[in-house]
Formats: sequence, C-alpha cells, structure tokens
Amino acid sequence: MQGVKKQHLPSKTCPVCNRPFAWRKKWEKNWDQIIYCGEKCRRSK
Repeated sequence: MQGVKKQHLPSKTCPVCNRPFAWRKKWEKNWDQIIYCGEKCRRSK
C-alpha cells in the first residue's frame, strides 16, 4: 500500500470501544484477522 494517503486507507470499527481505526503497516499481512484497535480493547473483550 505504498503511496496511499491516510484518508484512503482501509479502516474498521473496534467492537469494544466503537471507534474507527485505520490500517497500519505492521498489520499488512494479517489485516483480515485484526479485530481490536489496541491491546487494551483486546484484553477487555
């Protein structure tokens, strides 16, 4: 996804805090498995 502006990145909504979070480079290979926006939300599912 090189050269893509931040506003055009894919995003999802966290089921715990209901906030949108955008695609990150470190999630490139497993974006389909990412459910939570961060570690805090993942622990409090």
